[in-house]
Amino acid sequence: MPMPFLTDDQRRAMLANGAARDRGEDTDPYPVVKLYAPGCDACWVLTALDADGDRAFGLIDAGVGCPDLGEVSLAMLAGIRGPRGLPVALEPGYRARKTLSAYVVDARRDGMVTD
Repeated sequence: MPMPFLTDDQRRAMLANGAARDRGEDTDPYPVVKLYAPGCDACWVLTALDADGDRAFGLIDAGVGCPDLGEVSLAMLAGIRGPRGLPVALEPGYRARKTLSAYVVDARRDGMVTD
C-alpha cells in the first residue's frame, strides 16, 4: 500500500536498496527520502524498504539527542501527528549529499540530523 509521503520512484529505489540489503550486499547507499514531523525535532533519513513494503531502514532521529540506525514502520509514521496535528511529511526538495554512513557519523557527533 503506497504511503502518502513516498513517490513511486522513491518507493522503487528504496525497495531496490532493501533487496540488496537482504542479499547481504555490502552497500552504503545515499538516502532516498527524509521525512519529518512538523513541529517536532523528529526526522527519518531512509534508504531502504523491505519487501513487505512497510519496514524502512535508515537513520532515525527521535529528537532526543540519540540518532541511530534502525527500522521504522511506514504505516506507523503515516499515523503520527505532530503537536499541531500535522502528519509526517516528506521534506520538500531533499537531496542526499552523502552516504547513509556519513549521515550517521555526523548525526552521532552533533546529537541530531543536521542535513
